[in-house]
Amino acid sequence: MGKKFLLVKSYQKLHKSIIMKLLIISQTEHYFKDGRIVGWGPTVNEVNHLLKIFNEIYHIGVIYKDKVAPQSSIHYISKKIKFIGLKPSGGKSFFEKIDILFNAPQTLLKVHKILKKVDVFQFRSPVGIGTYLIPYLSIFNKKPGWFKYAGNWIEKKPPLGYKIQRNFLKNFQSRTVTINGRWDDDYAHLLSFENPCLDTNDRLVGLNILNKKSYNNPLTICFAGRFGESKGEDKIIESLKNFPNQRMFKEVHFIGDGNNFPNLIKSSKKVNIPIKFHGFVNREKVFKIFMSSDFILLPSKNSEGFPKVIAEASNFGCIPIVSNVSSIPQYIKNNYNGFLWDTEKENFFTFFNRFFLNIDNDKLKEIARNSHNLVSSFTYEYYNKRIVDEIIK
Repeated sequence: MGKKFLLVKSYQKLHKSIIMKLLIISQTEHYFKDGRIVGWGPTVNEVNHLLKIFNEIYHIGVIYKDKVAPQSSIHYISKKIKFIGLKPSGGKSFFEKIDILFNAPQTLLKVHKILKKVDVFQFRSPVGIGTYLIPYLSIFNKKPGWFKYAGNWIEKKPPLGYKIQRNFLKNFQSRTVTINGRWDDDYAHLLSFENPCLDTNDRLVGLNILNKKSYNNPLTICFAGRFGESKGEDKIIESLKNFPNQRMFKEVHFIGDGNNFPNLIKSSKKVNIPIKFHGFVNREKVFKIFMSSDFILLPSKNSEGFPKVIAEASNFGCIPIVSNVSSIPQYIKNNYNGFLWDTEKENFFTFFNRFFLNIDNDKLKEIARNSHNLVSSFTYEYYNKRIVDEIIK
């Protein structure tokens, strides 16, 4: 962590001379809570930290006026961040997808209006509105900016809208596109970029927690993500249900929610291990669960790129057991800083015995330490420095 932490200091002097206004366009979910606008915690936290390099930020995102804000929602820290709401649109059905086009004129008008006020933009893709906003921002807009593609850049069978956006970003425009992972594409404007989720204080707390962990039986494991989006939460329940020695596990934590929740509850009743469902909770609660857990299981079938929860869990000594998809194996190496579990080839019992039958606690501590060192690139400070050095400059 030391070298990268010192490098971060260099951007602090530089950004003081940059007086810039930023427009962020996304479909991040926002709500009203106690008379204030709150939004999806991970994105809002990232935007809050961007105030260290931009003196004013406009965020165009989705606003749900009648829905209750989940616990994972937080508010913006400054009036220098101005939120502009969009009507919710899109979904899985045909009529929901058509609704994106019906809302297009109003969305384009808001984007056009705010673009006149700012110096640079960031568009967060892939999202439904990206199908028409990416061409608009590329062809009809002269303002500098960059596109943040948080999806799986090499997904072989992505949704049609995602495929269109990825193809346009790669072949029909030249602005920087930040992507997860390093691939063989010979395009100068594609830039590998880690998604930030930690600050320097989190890193110090994480190291302290890691040093106190023992990895003795019974073990505590956890999962974090949206249920029903191919994240593999059903694989975990199924595996634990058939695991011969269930006394090896103290408890299992599931962080998240989604349309697969009723099925998980039903399946969990057949598991003789205490299982706790937490729903979507705030950042502090998520981190506390990672602090108390020995492993995070994330057997995703399709990854959004490199899930932030892997970096967050690794920071607190929660060793990742994850799937071999997207850019994940570029970061996680078997038996070095985590474990790769191919759910299609082996069940959890076979996998667990293959790696853990002859592994001792000292080796697990070493793996956890390597995993903690890995995520030094996932701090907000390092992310801001790269934006200044590699995009804004």
